[in-house]
Amino acid sequence: MPKMMKRVQYHHYGGPELMRLEDVEVPAPRNRQVLVRMLGASVNAVDWHIRNGHLRLLSGRRFPRGMGGDFAGVVEQVGPGVTRFKAGDAVFGGLLPRPAGAFAEWVTADEKYVAKKPGELSFQKAACLPTAGVTALQAVVNKGKLETGDSVFITGCLGGVGRIAAEIALMHGASVAGSCRDTARDDALALGINPVVGFGFDPTPLAGRFDLVLDAAGTLSNKVARSLLKPGGHFVDIHPSPAKLAKSAFSRHYSAMYGAYKVRDFEELARAAANSKITLPIARTVPLAEAIEALTELEEKRTPQGGKLVIIPQ
Repeated sequence: MPKMMKRVQYHHYGGPELMRLEDVEVPAPRNRQVLVRMLGASVNAVDWHIRNGHLRLLSGRRFPRGMGGDFAGVVEQVGPGVTRFKAGDAVFGGLLPRPAGAFAEWVTADEKYVAKKPGELSFQKAACLPTAGVTALQAVVNKGKLETGDSVFITGCLGGVGRIAAEIALMHGASVAGSCRDTARDDALALGINPVVGFGFDPTPLAGRFDLVLDAAGTLSNKVARSLLKPGGHFVDIHPSPAKLAKSAFSRHYSAMYGAYKVRDFEELARAAANSKITLPIARTVPLAEAIEALTELEEKRTPQGGKLVIIPQ
């Protein structure tokens, strides 16, 4: 008789009411895959955008579909061709939109999207790194071409991506300014972000001050972003659309992007987090049995704030 597990999944695209916690067969790892016992899975906004059907060109039309992309846990079994891992290894990683399914007791993942977890980093915190971490790192360093001494402005500087991006920029010797909700201003200042403005800020006093502007919150118009930049500065947008991506392809100073899972980036982020150079606040931890209620609340009310929602087995 096949081994069964619990998984949060849905049977067609739509709203949060479609999520179900159901019994499914534990998937056997295929070529160059690992089977991981999930000990932490973090939630990103992209998880419900996928379920709502906004990314169906990437996620496909095969159902039922599992929820969740970011996970950490212990390798239970390796598939044929796996060379980097063995049973018992502590790991973290990400699932692409088509397979998904991190909100489950076991996760099957491609070896190339998995990295070893440092002992100094908890499973729950490691699970917060993949999507937000690679997006922040690639936006600031790769697309933003950050250099020591640069001045950076980040919208949503305490959000999942924005906070890590700010810490990476500070770690690289940049100065960082940013926007966040007014009640979180002191937290941003304590992180080293200065000046800190609200989301509805007047850009005039900040005009022409920044080498890099990162719109991590999706609230910045192209006009305002350009006004903040120094001559030759770069605007990076992590909320792409087909039109934005097309524009980005022909611009030297504007980049629209998705984060892409890369093991070397996972490893760099994990080292920084293990050394407390990247902080990973967790606002709430819930067992898998209570995940649907918590996922719905986060999607509809954007609560809790101040950190990640992390799902654990029990």
